Amino acid sequence: MKVLSSILFLCGLIFALAGCDRGKTEAMPADVDYYTCTMHPSVRSHKPHDKCPICSMDLVPVKKASASTATENASTSSAAPTQFTIPLDRQQLIGVTYATVERAPLQITLRALGTVAADKLRHWDYVSRVEGYVQQLSVGSRGEAVKRGDPLLTLYSPDLLATQRELIDAFRIRDEARKSGVEENIASAERLVSAARRRLSLWNLSDAQLAELEKTRQAVDTLTLSSPFDGVVLELMTNQGSRVMPGDHLVDIADLSVVWVWAEIYQEELPFVKTGQNVSITSSTYPGEKLSGKIALVDPFLDATKRTARVRIDVPNPELKLRPEMYVNVELTVDAGEGLVVPVGAVLPTGEHNVVFVDKGSGKLEPRFVELGRKFGERYAVEKGLAEGERVVSSANFLVDAEAKVQGALKPW
Repeated sequence: MKVLSSILFLCGLIFALAGCDRGKTEAMPADVDYYTCTMHPSVRSHKPHDKCPICSMDLVPVKKASASTATENASTSSAAPTQFTIPLDRQQLIGVTYATVERAPLQITLRALGTVAADKLRHWDYVSRVEGYVQQLSVGSRGEAVKRGDPLLTLYSPDLLATQRELIDAFRIRDEARKSGVEENIASAERLVSAARRRLSLWNLSDAQLAELEKTRQAVDTLTLSSPFDGVVLELMTNQGSRVMPGDHLVDIADLSVVWVWAEIYQEELPFVKTGQNVSITSSTYPGEKLSGKIALVDPFLDATKRTARVRIDVPNPELKLRPEMYVNVELTVDAGEGLVVPVGAVLPTGEHNVVFVDKGSGKLEPRFVELGRKFGERYAVEKGLAEGERVVSSANFLVDAEAKVQGALKPW
């Protein structure tokens, strides 16, 4: 019995000593409150060597509030970031990659959808200026090609006939006045001729037609309207035999050898757009072909809904490949010089600051506030905070940021 009691006493003593040793091994530092996982902050433990039950990562210490306060007070600025460490194997586990700060050309390519339109300065609408009837159409439908001087339609007008006779009478009176040699009569006759000529010119009679009338002294009751330039019929709004009144729309002619392309540019991109810049125009209708245009106008007004401004591009179109209302792709490349750049993924925007994590070697990282310029494609221009050749974290920034906050290197926002 005594032997059994001794054995039990020794076993209990061994277990007690083992418990003491384990307690010493698991003891937490005085300034540590608990241990947690950087990826799963809900996990808490008081054992330094525990692992996260979710992702099996090593737990990291969270300092007590008093210790954190003391550390912050010892720092010159509580908001200033400090260096921290993520072991290289853990960096590999969470997918950290790096990029080098470099000096590179600052180029941006703006792309927009454009719509082709006829050039308003190469567009002519014929409107009836006299009452009459359409006697004959020389063009039959929209899309017909016409040359400069080609007849478009012929109007019959009794009013036109009467006014031509008035001009012929004015010619006769002027001739007689000239024979008499009386200056007052000549001046009066010239005024009559000018008034009649002016009325007929307002009715779309050309100078050549008026000169022919003066030569032949034969009044006609028809008026032929001719194309003012090479182009195509854009609209035909009348028929043979139709009665027309002053102001009625008859026919539209458009010269499509040069067209406009209207594109919409977002307000953030407007500083890059200026008149005179060359633009590339492409269309799915002609794969692999590029047309060149030039910006002629940047609309000073924005669309209140889309927050865009219209840009007008003049595009030579000698082969008539671009047609009104066709959709095209507009591309503008802008060269803004050279500067320091970092990938967009390297920057962690916090609202108040833009943060990057600079590699200091051996797993050490330094959070750093930077000032950024414009975004150029997938890179930011760096105004202040980084030097050429430094390495910065370019992926897994949110996980690195969480680690920095846990270690007290970066103040929570």
